[in-house]
Amino acid sequence: MSAILIDGKATAEAIRSEIAREVKAAVAAGRRPPGLGVILVGENPGSVVYVRNKRRACEQAGFHSLQIDLPGSVSQGVLLDNIGMLNADPAIDGILCQFPLPKGLDEQSVIDTIDPDKDVDGLNPVNAGRLAGGLPGFVPCTPKGCRELLRRYEIPTEGRRVVVLGRSKLVGMPMALLMMSKDANATVTLCHSRTRDLAAECARADILIAAIGRPKMVTADFVKPGAAVIDVGINRIDDPSTKTGTRLIGDVDFDAVRDKAGWITPVPGGVGPMTIAMLLANTLQSWKKRK
Repeated sequence: MSAILIDGKATAEAIRSEIAREVKAAVAAGRRPPGLGVILVGENPGSVVYVRNKRRACEQAGFHSLQIDLPGSVSQGVLLDNIGMLNADPAIDGILCQFPLPKGLDEQSVIDTIDPDKDVDGLNPVNAGRLAGGLPGFVPCTPKGCRELLRRYEIPTEGRRVVVLGRSKLVGMPMALLMMSKDANATVTLCHSRTRDLAAECARADILIAAIGRPKMVTADFVKPGAAVIDVGINRIDDPSTKTGTRLIGDVDFDAVRDKAGWITPVPGGVGPMTIAMLLANTLQSWKKRK
C-alpha cells in the first residue's frame, strides 16, 4: 500500500490564505500591514527567483514588501548599513538577506547584525539560543514548515522516535531542537554522514526527516514500515527529457520508499512551499508582537 502523500503545496496555500484573511481584517480595522524587508546582493539567478517568489507571496498576503538591491561589489560596511536602516524602520517587522552572498562578504556578520526581533529567518544566535532554551523566538522557516506539516496531517510526535538526518545550522540542528521541545515531545536522534550503521539508525524512526543534501541517499533500507518520511532535500540533477535539461529530486529515493512509508513528502511540492509560508508566519508573528 502506498504512503499517504503529504501535499506541502496545498498546505502552504491554505496557510497563506489564512494569513491573508487575518491581515485583510486588521488593515480594514485601521492597522498597518506587516512589513518584510528583503536585501538581494548581486545577480545570482537562483537568489533572484527566490526573492521574487517571496515578494509575490508577501503581496498576495497583503504585506508591505521592501526590496533593497545591492551590487555584488558592495562593501561589507554598506551592506550592514542597509541592515541597520531596516532594523530602525518601524514599518518593517521582518528582515531577510538572501544567501548565498557573493565572495568576500561575511554571512555570519550579516546574521549577527539583524535585530533578533526582526530575524524572521531564525538564524541570529539569539534566536538559536531561544530555541535551545525553550523560549519564544523565531524558528528557521524550513524546520518550522516540517513541524507544521506533521501537525496538519495529524502525525503524532509525542513519545515517538524521530531521526533527523543532517546537522546543518539551517535545518538539522534546529529541527532536532524543535522536535525535542514541549510542543512535540519526541525522542530525537541526530544523525549525519559519519554516523555508524546509518541505515539501521534511520530505520528505527517513527518519523524520519532527511536533510543531508545527497540525491536519493535514503533508500527503503533506511525506512521503518509505516514511518513518516519528510524529505527536505532539493537537488538538481541532469535530465535530458525535460525542457531545461535538469530536474529536482530529494534526499529520499521516492519510488523505492513510498510503498514502505506511511506518509511521505514529494520533491518538489513537499517541504519547499512551506518554507515561504513559514516566512510569512514568522513576519506575522513579529507584527503581532509590535502592534
